[in-house]
Amino acid sequence: MSDETGLITSHPDGCPRCWWAGVDPVYVAYHDTEWGVPEYDGRALYEKLILDGFQAGLSWITILRRRDGFRRAFDDFEPERIARYTQADVERLMGDAGIIRNRAKIVGTIAGARAWLEIEEAGPGFSRFLWDFVDGRPVQSGARMRADIATETEVSKAISKALKAKGFTFCGPTIVHAFMQATGMVNDHLAGCHRHAACAALSPK
Repeated sequence: MSDETGLITSHPDGCPRCWWAGVDPVYVAYHDTEWGVPEYDGRALYEKLILDGFQAGLSWITILRRRDGFRRAFDDFEPERIARYTQADVERLMGDAGIIRNRAKIVGTIAGARAWLEIEEAGPGFSRFLWDFVDGRPVQSGARMRADIATETEVSKAISKALKAKGFTFCGPTIVHAFMQATGMVNDHLAGCHRHAACAALSPK
């Protein structure tokens, strides 16, 4: 059931949530425990960026339901291991029904792992590379309704451009903004959602 604006979905448990969470247990759990929580671990950020790239053209629930398969197939998204993948690994992954078998995205995952390593070795690391775009603190959007939430921003455009320059693929501004929302770089939980204040409280002081 949703409120009068149709923008916050009330789960059978009576808890107000962002409309997109719906009532699917997998989606609700993701909304309540992961989406919007600031993530500063470089490896975890790489994983999420890659999975957001695989989502392109698909729904996020499709990726969530295969996330364990992705982690198994891609060595738990350890960039050091993926960077050493060969053509044989590409063919192995193309035959793995537990993931989305898209050759360009698989090759892009390997290229991204190599880019990740270069960023790690060249400076303060992948996490700092990304979070510096928002001065290390989550952007609090204060969105009150669905129409207030952007699909891309000037920041997501800048990050997209920087990632592509480093060698990442499938990281356009819209994908990057979704990545920023998921990893808490921007808190886009609607103001009426029970997770809005909780995620805002996780911002570094």
